[in-house]
Amino acid sequence: MGRKKKPIWAIVAADSRAPRDGKFIEDLGRYYPLQEPARVELKEDRVKHWLKVGAQPTDTVRSLLSRQGLLLSLHMEHKGAEPDAIAEAVEAHRQHRQDKLQAAAKVTVAELRQNALDAEVQAAEKREAELLEKRKKAAEAAAEERARKAALAAAEKAVEEETEETA
Repeated sequence: MGRKKKPIWAIVAADSRAPRDGKFIEDLGRYYPLQEPARVELKEDRVKHWLKVGAQPTDTVRSLLSRQGLLLSLHMEHKGAEPDAIAEAVEAHRQHRQDKLQAAAKVTVAELRQNALDAEVQAAEKREAELLEKRKKAAEAAAEERARKAALAAAEKAVEEETEETA
């Protein structure tokens, strides 16, 4: 399925005597290998049904089912575990797999672009804050200079008045 350079794999239940791309019994989901991280969409209840009635997954599908926690769930059901324990174990398994995939995931072009934009925005904010601080210091220095000049002018005027009174 899919198109050139964009594969999408169908996960199906098929008779072992049917040709690879031939007739199948039921469509069980899709596998999108080129997405980061690779995405799997499954009809979990139907997959479990087919595995319970004896369907044998291919190596690739077995790997995908294992990653999704379906084989763990099925195994725990066969052992007689409680549904709550099964759900908890499957969720923990999925979280572990998700963490592992995120740690190993490649950085996409969109993420690189977004990171660059974020860095540019932060740099612009930093420059703007520095400029604002410089302007604030310059305004304070100018105000101090005006106050000093006003005090000096007042002192000179007082000295002039004093000299005029004495004269």
